[in-house]
Amino acid sequence: MRLLILGAVGLVAAASMTALLAQTVDGIDVQAIKKRSADLQADAEAFVDQIKDRGDAFREEAVTVRDSGMENMRRVAATDLPKGPAGAVDFDEIVQGAATNAKVGGGEAPQLIAFASLSMPPKALRQLIEDTARAGGVVVFRGFPNNSMKEFSQALGKIVDREDDFANIGIDPRLFRAFDVQAVPTYVAVSSDFDLCAGFSCRTKVPPHDRMIGNVTVEYALSSFAEGNGPGARVAAVGLSNLRRALP
Repeated sequence: MRLLILGAVGLVAAASMTALLAQTVDGIDVQAIKKRSADLQADAEAFVDQIKDRGDAFREEAVTVRDSGMENMRRVAATDLPKGPAGAVDFDEIVQGAATNAKVGGGEAPQLIAFASLSMPPKALRQLIEDTARAGGVVVFRGFPNNSMKEFSQALGKIVDREDDFANIGIDPRLFRAFDVQAVPTYVAVSSDFDLCAGFSCRTKVPPHDRMIGNVTVEYALSSFAEGNGPGARVAAVGLSNLRRALP
């Protein structure tokens, strides 16, 4: 905005200087030129004011768009999502989880994590989500496929049977980056609370942990961690106990 103002004033100043230099030329009405220069300056100032007003209007519109974004997302979640055995996909739960992840503070990152992808076989992914939720862990996806929330929710609607399981599903690429996850499923049990850095370009320093990569069950991964007495054994043992109590 300041560049536009300076540019407009600069044009006026140039016009004024040209008019003053022309005083030495015979037949030039110097007063008329001065008046015209003043008129040009007034026009330029009016132009600048108009642009400023438009800029304010655009800023207000941007705020409105931003504020309505989350509402639109929730409206889509409520109306356009597929029906499954447990009803509509509770996309509000996932959206809220993603927002919470973005603002997470120290010591609030999950300690029992199953990294997953929609590319996994549906039956295996369904079991992983159910068992991780029963164990008290979190199933984390890197992001939306093709950047489409609707595509993500449609796929989950065909996989997740229990509505309560959506509370244990998260979307957070920072966790994938923090643990350098290159393949799924990957199971991680962390030894202690840790800070998940707030930015999406930073790298979290994770505490000692146990990790297992491969198409194994949640129970097998937790049993291996607990019996191995590694850094994540305590968390794994608690999760294993939760899982076994919840199994039918």
